[in-house]
Amino acid sequence: MTPDQISYLVFGIVIVIALVFDMGLFSKKNTAITIKTALWQSVFWVALGLGFFVFLIFEENKTIALEYLSAYLMEKSLSIDNIFVFILIFNAFRVKEIYYSRALLFGVLMAIVFRIIFITLGVELVNRFHWILYLFGAFLVYTGIKMFTAGDDEEFDPKGHPVYKWMKKVLPLVPHDGGGRYTIKEDGKRRYTMLFVVVVMLSVIDLVFAVDSIPAVMGISTNKMVIYTSNIFAVLGLRSLFFLLRGAIAKFDYLQQGIAIVLIFIGAKMLGEHWISQWVGKSQQVILSLLVIVLCIAGSIVYSILKKRKGVPDEEEKIADTPND
Repeated sequence: MTPDQISYLVFGIVIVIALVFDMGLFSKKNTAITIKTALWQSVFWVALGLGFFVFLIFEENKTIALEYLSAYLMEKSLSIDNIFVFILIFNAFRVKEIYYSRALLFGVLMAIVFRIIFITLGVELVNRFHWILYLFGAFLVYTGIKMFTAGDDEEFDPKGHPVYKWMKKVLPLVPHDGGGRYTIKEDGKRRYTMLFVVVVMLSVIDLVFAVDSIPAVMGISTNKMVIYTSNIFAVLGLRSLFFLLRGAIAKFDYLQQGIAIVLIFIGAKMLGEHWISQWVGKSQQVILSLLVIVLCIAGSIVYSILKKRKGVPDEEEKIADTPND
């Protein structure tokens, strides 16, 4: 077996065992997840992600391992930005907190399937038409600038999203979570609950975020194994990260700007790939990307904590604590 095949095999075995462990021991049906439980779940998934990095150092090589670590940290950072949108989705459709975990689990699993399809198509396009990387680079620069300058008034509206409007037209919906069920029968007819709507919305919204994140990962590495594994490891830890950070995510006022700078940097690097490669080796580029990601994300979080944005009332920081019933 080739090193890549061994890495895929180990990755697959670890993910299956981890999911069984997570769903069997960490998750209890229809119970609210405490901060303590979320912390241990997050430690569990981060330890697996970093453990795979150590495995790649020995099985592949240092450069691929660093590419994976950079891509993993990038995806993890972008997933933090997703959490605020997920909070808005749960609040908008008034799903009880005891059903959050199950909805997130199925939403994340659906998102992984969509991402695998999206990554496969993206990698195939890049292999056939290398110049598409320059389009991805320009798109990332544009997205980064737009994200950096976005105002607080540009808030995501779940009920105004085209996917929800489409579901309202084609599916018989009921305005409640169905007591934890995805479908119920009323007057002898099958109807879909708000819990079903939330699962679909979570997976679709994650795919929308993947439009930014997957090109960004391709700016770090075009190795398929790196792209697949870093994405899946990061997304699988999203559920526990949601419960860990939902009470504090609104305090990270400048996280969006930190992520935006990273996207602009990677986009610019993709656009200048031809000239940069003449002066800087591949290993040095990977290390530089890793440093920029760590400094920008950590710096934006620390800055958010030390300097609360002026004019933001404390009540807005408590959005995650808004009651759902």
